[in-house]
Amino acid sequence: MNRSTDDHALIFQSQSSTLPSPVSSRAELPRVDAPETRGHYDELRDAGGKVRPHYEQVISDLQRRDAAGVKRLSDTARRLLAERGVTFNIYDARGLDTPWQMDPVPFVISSREWEGIEKALIQRATLLNAILTDSYGPQQLIRKGDMPAAMVLGQPGYLRPCHGIKLPNAKPLQVYGADIARSPDGRWWVISDRTQIPTGSGYALENRLITSRLLPEVFRDARVRRLAVFFRQMQQSLAALAPRPVEEPRVVLLTPGPYNETYFEQAYIARYLGYTLVEGEDLTVRDDRVYLKTLSGLEPVDVILRRVDDDFADPLELRNDSMLGVPGLVRAVRAGNVALANALGSGLAEAPAMMAFLPGLCRKLLGEDLLMPSVATWWCGQERPRAEVEKNLDRLVIKSSFRVRGQDVCFGGQLSAAERAALIERMRFAPDRWAAQEKISFSTAPTWEDGQLVHKPVSVRVYLVATKDGYMVMPGALTRVAASIESPLVSMQKGGSSKDTWVLSEGPVENVTLLSATRTSVELRRTGHNLGSRVANHLYWLGRYAERAESTARLLRSTLLRCSPESGMSETPLLLPLLEALKNLGVLEDVPDAAVLASQQEQLEARLLEAVFDANHPASIRSSVEHIQRIGVLLRDRISVDTWRIISQLSDALDVYDNTPSVTPMSDALNVLTRIILELASFHGLAKENMTRAQGWMFLDIGHRLERTTYICHLLRAGLHSADAENPSLLEAILEVGDSTITYRNRYSLLPQLAAVYDLLMLDEQNPRGLRFQFERIRQQFEHLPHEQSSAVLTPAMRVFLESSTRLQLCDPTELARVEPGTWAQTQVAKLLTHLIEAMPLLNDALTAGYFAHSIIHSSSEAAPAELPPA
Repeated sequence: MNRSTDDHALIFQSQSSTLPSPVSSRAELPRVDAPETRGHYDELRDAGGKVRPHYEQVISDLQRRDAAGVKRLSDTARRLLAERGVTFNIYDARGLDTPWQMDPVPFVISSREWEGIEKALIQRATLLNAILTDSYGPQQLIRKGDMPAAMVLGQPGYLRPCHGIKLPNAKPLQVYGADIARSPDGRWWVISDRTQIPTGSGYALENRLITSRLLPEVFRDARVRRLAVFFRQMQQSLAALAPRPVEEPRVVLLTPGPYNETYFEQAYIARYLGYTLVEGEDLTVRDDRVYLKTLSGLEPVDVILRRVDDDFADPLELRNDSMLGVPGLVRAVRAGNVALANALGSGLAEAPAMMAFLPGLCRKLLGEDLLMPSVATWWCGQERPRAEVEKNLDRLVIKSSFRVRGQDVCFGGQLSAAERAALIERMRFAPDRWAAQEKISFSTAPTWEDGQLVHKPVSVRVYLVATKDGYMVMPGALTRVAASIESPLVSMQKGGSSKDTWVLSEGPVENVTLLSATRTSVELRRTGHNLGSRVANHLYWLGRYAERAESTARLLRSTLLRCSPESGMSETPLLLPLLEALKNLGVLEDVPDAAVLASQQEQLEARLLEAVFDANHPASIRSSVEHIQRIGVLLRDRISVDTWRIISQLSDALDVYDNTPSVTPMSDALNVLTRIILELASFHGLAKENMTRAQGWMFLDIGHRLERTTYICHLLRAGLHSADAENPSLLEAILEVGDSTITYRNRYSLLPQLAAVYDLLMLDEQNPRGLRFQFERIRQQFEHLPHEQSSAVLTPAMRVFLESSTRLQLCDPTELARVEPGTWAQTQVAKLLTHLIEAMPLLNDALTAGYFAHSIIHSSSEAAPAELPPA
């Protein structure tokens, strides 16, 4: 899948210096004579031990604080990142959604030094773009002997189906990233080229938002250049790639999905730039054109900003063992009907061995010397360089000539004699597959760790975007920091952290935003783009799982209260209907008979606790919460920060219970359930008050109402099947689960009566917990769904809904007061509840077929309606 911000990990010789602080509460600087930093360039101080001018304002601000003050900065940064849900997926025991690590002390670069970096990287991007253009075009560099054929034709990253494709603006390299580091003599070197998917710019932006809040005064006074100008240029450049002459091209960001390590960044960038975040299944190719599947049908896509690796992009013409891409995408690109950034095959220029040829290629193609050198590189496919590598193996880092997933670098100095001999034999067998690079001593920058400022090695990733006339460099970067003294890599996957990168300006800083400053006429709108089917499906199930968790929590809370030690199981007859409802909903596997229930109190309590906390129980509260959070991750570009905070905190109460031994598990479980109910109420309230009533809201609400209908029906039917259906205590419990106790007492100054309770929970359209209210809300949403408006005949979903809604309106709950006691299960009310329970899966299937899976053909003609899928 696509590579992370750091899979080409950066190597350094000496590690961080962790220095003891002097006996003072003030935030002290690291010692200038730290032995661990000898042989490394010190970003903070010059050779005389004086703080460099561009760091003075930052350091002065830090030194005005005591150690506790700097620690508060670090803690605040961690809290803000957690609240904003900034994560990074790490492929080890820490798993998905690992909190993003950011040091509060920024990395600072002077204006004059940045000018040189800008010029050098614009030259490098231009060079790499020319190499890619030639490699997928005339291949003159190979024909004339300026570059070995193996650098192109022998690369796994060379995509033969993409040869000869004509690209918009003749620029396969639309977005470029360069990992740079400073050598001990102070010169900058390029460590790695990111020409395929230069990830990390979103994290750089997020770091900037955090540090500008932590250090607002020094950020302003230091004249730090803004990042928005870069992203505004990216918007303009991508829009210019559109093959259709439209005013607002449809740009989408193609993601591998939530299990990719930089998924947060992908969702964040899509939302920030106003692009639709899509997965491969959201797109389809028809007649050599790419379309987005939406609720209203297929919409053409003009530009794809991809985060899917080259060979995964099209399972038809490229890698056929993955469905991350879009079948037929290469054909659509070849036809010129869609533009990709970056172009397919652009990963070719990322090969480490390519660095060995860049100086000569720069003179050949651009007529000038390479302004910023690469780390010294030898390609073993040539005899003399291979001999040098074998001779100096102890001082080199050995790696694949070309990017190979999952292949680690090899430190020659760490090999035993046998390992060294085996490596040399492998290199001689297939020399063109191996490259060697010099091991570099990285510069160090001040970093806050364990209550003190320390030296740590850093590397910087700089981003560029293509313009009409060349390239623009982001006036900032993503600075990465080594993890520890023992770590040989600068890698986020290996526990590293990050910094905001401040590029200073000589003069006043322009305040740039992504909002247009020109006073042009705007076509007013009430809706955005049509909602994608996958997103609609996620919102629908978010509504269902949120209601499922809340309704289950209410039912379990009432059940636990009635089987507590205080009750002495005296309410056993009244407990059975609640247990029966839990069983029918799949929360409990079975229910003991009334005769043995009292003797199995401990076993019952254990099973009820499992229904709350057991992650392996498919219908437990924890399982529902995990589903909510998983869907929340999938909707990161669609939900607000506040909504994400609520979703991400849902599991906190469950985690506290798991991590804290309890002598009163029942009481603690009741507290957890109450907290879950309140947090889900916050979620529903936020959705109700903050979401515009567009298609996303419709499906969220439909899922919510459908799930609540299911729970109410199961609860009411279980009550009617009980011999104690008229018992006021049982009816009180039903009102409690239905959160309608106060409403009932305000209307009836008497004990709960069967007919009145069922009328309130079934037919009262003013009761938000009643069935009639749910159906009325579903009806209101159905009126605005695309297919329901355009179809000349009733859709399958509408047919199921209207039949159930009509039967509900015709129901007469007073029937319950007229029949003989014990025969309530045979009444029309009970039969209606059974019908509604059976109809809800049919309605779910019809919605899925019509809006999410698109397996029903909709027509405005008077054709026979499509049949419902089986329940």
